[in-house]
Amino acid sequence: MQFGIFSIGDVTPDPTTGRTPTEHERIKAMVAIGKKAEEVGLDVFAMGQHHNPPFVAPANPPILMAHLAAQTERIRFSTATTLITTTDPVRLAEDYAYVQHLADGRVDLTLGRGNTGPVYPWFGKDIRAGIPLAVENYALLHRLWRENDVDWQGRFRTALQGFTATPRPLDDVPPFVWHGSIRSPEIAEQAAYYGDGFFHNNIFWNKEHTGRMIEMYRQRYEEYGHGSADQAIVGLGGQVFMRRNSQDAVREFRPYFNNAPVYGGGPSLEDFTEQTPLTVGSPEQVIERTLSFREYAGDYQRQLFLMDHAGLPLKTVLEQLDMLGEEVVPVLRREVAARAPETTPQAPTHESLVLRRREGKDPVPGGVKAAGGQG
Repeated sequence: MQFGIFSIGDVTPDPTTGRTPTEHERIKAMVAIGKKAEEVGLDVFAMGQHHNPPFVAPANPPILMAHLAAQTERIRFSTATTLITTTDPVRLAEDYAYVQHLADGRVDLTLGRGNTGPVYPWFGKDIRAGIPLAVENYALLHRLWRENDVDWQGRFRTALQGFTATPRPLDDVPPFVWHGSIRSPEIAEQAAYYGDGFFHNNIFWNKEHTGRMIEMYRQRYEEYGHGSADQAIVGLGGQVFMRRNSQDAVREFRPYFNNAPVYGGGPSLEDFTEQTPLTVGSPEQVIERTLSFREYAGDYQRQLFLMDHAGLPLKTVLEQLDMLGEEVVPVLRREVAARAPETTPQAPTHESLVLRRREGKDPVPGGVKAAGGQG
C-alpha cells in the first residue's frame, strides 16, 4: 500500500493566535511539506486544485509537481483533485504528460468535479452538466494519451481533427488515473468502465456510505472483465492529528477543528471523529483506526491523510509528519503486508504500468463488453 498526505491549500487564520499566513507563506509551506513527506519516508504527496480564496492549492498542479520533483528523488506526486469538468482535456493531456517527463514518471492524478459550484461559470461551464462533463472530458483525455491524429466531436468543446497531443506520455504510458468521488455512483461506474482506480476521499462520510460506494465500484470492475472485485484499485482519504496522549491531541486540535472552513460550526469534534475517519489521538489510536478501514473498504492500495489544514502552523504540521513517518506508517506497512492476501494488487507505479503495457495487459474501456465478449 502507498501511504501519503494531501493538501487542500487552505489559507486559514490560526485560531490560537489570530494570525493568517500570507499566500506566499502558504505556498512555500506546501513546498516544505512536500519535501518533508519524502524525508520521513512517505510514498505520495497530493495537492488539490482550486481557483478561489481561501485556497492557494495550485490552479495548475503540474507547476507545483515539477517544482517538487526537481527537489526530491523518490516520492510520487498526485493531485487530490484535477478538475476534469472545467479544465480542457487537451490542456490536461499536455500538462500532465510534460510533468510526467520532468518527474521521471513519479506522477499520477485524481480526477474529480470539485466542491466549489461557482468555478463552473468562471470557465464557461454549467454545473448542471457536471456529470456529463466529467464523462465526456475523460473519454477525450483517455484517447489523447493513447492515440495520434485524434478526430473528436462532443457536446462541450470544439471538434478536433487529426490532433496529436504533445509531448506524448513517458514511455508511451499515460499517468495512472484515479477517479475521485464521495457521493456520485456515476464516477465509480466510470472508474470501473476504464479499469482505472477509484479514490473515495471519505473525510466527511460515514463508513457505511464509503463501503457502499467502493463495493459498487468493485462489482462493476469485475463485471467489465478487468479482474476480480478484490483486484480493483481503491484509495481512501482520512485526516489525523496526533500527540503522545489523546487528551493533549484533543485539547490542542479542538480550536482548529471548531474554526476550520471545511467543518467548523457543524458537529462537535467528538461526534465528527465518531462518524468519520477523523482521528485525533495518539499514534497507536491512528494505527488502530486506519487498520479498521479495510473492514468496509477491503484490501486497498492507497491511503492519504489530510494534515496541514484549518490554520495549523507549519511547525506543527512538520511535527505531525515526523510522527506519521517514524511511528505510524512503518507499523501500518507491516500490518497491511501481514493481513493482505498475496493476490491483492500493488499500487500502480509508472514502472508497473510500463510492464503491463509490454505484457499486453492494458485495460480495455468497457472490458469484455466493449471487446465483444459475453457479459
